[in-house]
Amino acid sequence: MAATTVIGEHDYDRAQEIKDFDDTKLGVKGLVDSGLTSIPRFFIHPRETLPDVRPDTKPDSQQTPIPTIDLAGLHTHHRSSIVDQINHACRKFGFFQVINHGIPSAALDRTISAIKAFHEQPAEDKTRVYSRDMVTGVRYISNFDLYSSKAASWRDTLTIRLGPTPANPLEVPEICRDAVAEWDQEIQRLGGVLMELVSEGLGLNVWRLRKMTCLEARVMVGNYYPYCPQPDLTVGIASHSDPGVLTVLLQDQTGGLQVKYGEGWLDVKPVPGALVINVGDLLQIMSNGEYKSVDHRVLANPKGEARVAIAVFFNPSNTEDTYGPLSQMVSPEKPALYQQFTLSELMQRFFKKGLDGKALVNHFRL
Repeated sequence: MAATTVIGEHDYDRAQEIKDFDDTKLGVKGLVDSGLTSIPRFFIHPRETLPDVRPDTKPDSQQTPIPTIDLAGLHTHHRSSIVDQINHACRKFGFFQVINHGIPSAALDRTISAIKAFHEQPAEDKTRVYSRDMVTGVRYISNFDLYSSKAASWRDTLTIRLGPTPANPLEVPEICRDAVAEWDQEIQRLGGVLMELVSEGLGLNVWRLRKMTCLEARVMVGNYYPYCPQPDLTVGIASHSDPGVLTVLLQDQTGGLQVKYGEGWLDVKPVPGALVINVGDLLQIMSNGEYKSVDHRVLANPKGEARVAIAVFFNPSNTEDTYGPLSQMVSPEKPALYQQFTLSELMQRFFKKGLDGKALVNHFRL
């Protein structure tokens, strides 16, 4: 009599399932397009790490909002008030939104539409740039840490290097090429303004972060979060903090971004025309802990319409220089909290460990 095969733990070949998924080069959108009604097992996160996706029963009036800061009066006597607001937000939340930032709403809409169009074009057009090569200037991928993370997240990503050595423009997919070039110009200008305001808030020379080349190394990621049939079992992005100096995020009006605050999580509710700004680990370290990089995550998308969010990460271009707490942020009363390291060390550790909360900052703590 033939032995009966019981489908169970011993039959599950996780590594092979992941490889099979990766080999399709179709990402999670390909899974959705195939009509699946349950997510593959390697996307399922441990129950204790999953967000509570039930609607928050607290009325909006009882929720602490992420600050929204109006930059309209930047070149008037209101500048000092704007600096104070950003200083407060960076210390308390590590996140804030800005409005009246000078980027036309049409440019915001074009950028979101272009990244959405890339992800929704025919598969054969996308798969040409599907790659796990971290060095390439343009790559489309699902989960950069797919093979090392404990569980995959329900998103696909287009990554484009904007500086200091930008990707060859002809390598940028034509469907979003012009919009990406325009967005980089807009975001460089705004990034410069933000670096000045952050420097002022820390009591530094207004040009300090600019002179440290913090505007020059820029990477854009266009994240695409399609409908998830089981949003209570996975996430769009796992909890993590960003490794660099500042991140500027353009999100559509779908929602799903959450920020750790105390023991709970705050929704970063979309504000029309706003951009989300957050402190990175390197800025926390350089400020000697005055400014906070904060854990954030994205919920899996339960809606029929895909969510699109575009982040630009700002880092110094001098990767072999030594970084640590800036001398002005250290005193006998507040000695250095972090060791010295090169940016290469920090980034290598980030990509090796994957998305893992505040492990990066904690690693460099003295």
